[in-house]
Amino acid sequence: MTGLRGVGVSPGRARGPVAVVAADLPEPASGPAPGDLAAEAGRIGPAAAKVAARLSDRARSVSGDARSVLATTAAMAEDPALVQAAERLVTERGLPAPRAVWEAAGQFIAALRGAGGYLAERVRDVADVRDRIIAELLGVTPPGVPELTAPSVLVARDLAPADTAGLDPTLVLALVTEEGGPTSHTAILARALGIPAVVACAGVLGLDAPGLAVDGNAGTVDISDGTVRAAGRGSRQQWDGVGRLADGHPIKLLANVGSAADAHAAAAAGAEGIGLFRTEFCYLAATDEPTVAAQRAAYAAVLAPFAGKPVVVRTLDAGSDKPLAFLPATDEPNPALGVRGLRVAFQRPDLIDRQLAAVAAAAADTGAEVSVMAPMVATAAEARWFAERARHAGIARIGVMIEVPAAALAATEILAAVDFVSIGTNDLAQYVFAADRQLGAVAALNDPWQPALLRLVAMVAEAAAKAGKPAGVCGEAAADPALAPVLAGLGLTSLSMNPVALPPVGAALAGVDLNACRDRAKAALAATDPETARPQGE
Repeated sequence: MTGLRGVGVSPGRARGPVAVVAADLPEPASGPAPGDLAAEAGRIGPAAAKVAARLSDRARSVSGDARSVLATTAAMAEDPALVQAAERLVTERGLPAPRAVWEAAGQFIAALRGAGGYLAERVRDVADVRDRIIAELLGVTPPGVPELTAPSVLVARDLAPADTAGLDPTLVLALVTEEGGPTSHTAILARALGIPAVVACAGVLGLDAPGLAVDGNAGTVDISDGTVRAAGRGSRQQWDGVGRLADGHPIKLLANVGSAADAHAAAAAGAEGIGLFRTEFCYLAATDEPTVAAQRAAYAAVLAPFAGKPVVVRTLDAGSDKPLAFLPATDEPNPALGVRGLRVAFQRPDLIDRQLAAVAAAAADTGAEVSVMAPMVATAAEARWFAERARHAGIARIGVMIEVPAAALAATEILAAVDFVSIGTNDLAQYVFAADRQLGAVAALNDPWQPALLRLVAMVAEAAAKAGKPAGVCGEAAADPALAPVLAGLGLTSLSMNPVALPPVGAALAGVDLNACRDRAKAALAATDPETARPQGE
């Protein structure tokens, strides 16, 4: 058999005939100019509303994770900012409606990609909504998952979350994508649905084969004869909403959120709190710095569903790699290694002081148990600087992100200055391996099962245990049900993830005791590569 290798992101093995997801729509033409600009612009709103209505109907027909993802995509489709931007391109530049939607969405995509991290991972969502609206305007079938009449292995360049959420696990034997990475929505949703999946599998679309055999454990894809077989598939386990091991050892299960809609989805999924509230949403579209009052209201909307529960707010993570209109642009040869995160605050302490004041006020408004943490901290001196400003703002519990290798190596000194640390495994991995987390060609290096990454995590956990302070993981490594017991065994006290991952992770932890977790952690640390680090059969 001819084989390809990608990154296994959802366990299980299956084989069957291939079903290929249609490619994205071609770029619409810029002309000819419409004869009636007002009428042409007027087509966009109704088209977006129809797309949103279809997605909402699909959301009502399903439950759980799929419903929340489809509802979020529906809200994105009827976002007035996208519709209004497209309408202006028609009336001001004379573009046909499909082209206007393409260019308006392109502006949003560029802003998200420039923001990096989690927000860059929403680019696929916007492109999906764009293509659905354009297809509606053109009167053609939108790209996406074909109607399956028999069990099949689904192959795609990439999958939008709305497509993944709507998959029927009885018909989709396995998923294989050419792009994507281990922290993508496709990976998280595939695990939640119990579908074996391999991402970043270069060349799979070029295979001319009647069928494929997919191993989501090993990350391999082989040509097969098309015979249907599903063995060792994952299962959708039940979780009672309490983060703990089988012996009662607590592991707090929290959610990563970036908006009020995310917070409501997290609460509905049973999150015990928020482990990472990304505040960038309040700034990205702003031409001027939002006022303290505006920030206070925006933050309160996110905190409200978690009154009386813990919420960790990450202060603004911006810089030349994540440009904001109201911050002076700088020309840096390597923005990812430049002035970003807390380093912006060193240059603009007034900016961080106003944000901290807004966070403290929103906490008082909602009754949430709010902590704050700073991004891109590299030294203990930086941690002390941030802690002093946060305490001056009236915030009692202060932490920092461990996402720079230097911070992991200096964890003991950093923990002396703050009350807790949270490991951002996504950024930590890309800095450890010098591998862009958005680039499929190096996705294997960003595999959270990489032993070198796990050894750094272990160092931080050990330092936190000696200091008697909590250490959590808020990268999407926490969303892997097989990896969660390893993280617990390393000594982490909380895991924060995309809300759809909470039930399978909670169920996986509930099925193993602390001694077993420590054994798994020891084995993973001793491994030589991600394949041997993963437990066999997981």
